[in-house]
Amino acid sequence: MNKNESKYFNTARKMDEALITLLEKKDFAYITIKEICDTAGVNRSTFYLHYENTADLLNETTRYILDKHFSYYSIDKKGIYERFENCEKKQLVFITAEYLTPYLNFIRENQRIFKVAIKQFNSMNMDEVYGRMFTQIFNPILARFGVPERERGFVMKFYLTGVYAVVMEWLEKDCAEDMNTVIKVITDCVLGDRTING
Repeated sequence: MNKNESKYFNTARKMDEALITLLEKKDFAYITIKEICDTAGVNRSTFYLHYENTADLLNETTRYILDKHFSYYSIDKKGIYERFENCEKKQLVFITAEYLTPYLNFIRENQRIFKVAIKQFNSMNMDEVYGRMFTQIFNPILARFGVPERERGFVMKFYLTGVYAVVMEWLEKDCAEDMNTVIKVITDCVLGDRTING
């Protein structure tokens, strides 16, 4: 990367961070280019060198957050897709320490960003992200487990909502609880090792 490219990406990161800061305080619809520039410490002409409008910046900021999240995983994405059809079923269970550890590390180390993504879920089109994950990852896994197609959306919603609830409880307490405890709670609940009576 040459000096100009480095400067370009540095400015883009500043604007991503500025938008995240503003999204903590207000809805996207009420954020102006002037506020973004003031927060990022850049002038308006610099904004327009990078983006046509605030929606362009929002799309980039969403990608920035997702890239940051996925950087915590040392998983070969292509390898995951290829193994769905051929691996043993037990390898398709993603509610394990192997997958939860990077997810929870990302949340603990980026609480502010994660909270913004939750707060601005619709503005950031996160439903599209989860839609793609359902199509490319969850749907093939549920098919391998013999879950009827019409039930798969309900099943995934059930599991994701449960994991989300545990994570939000942890986040509300500033991620103070030991991460291994949180992983155990999630895996016990999802894999059926914890019951109301037991």
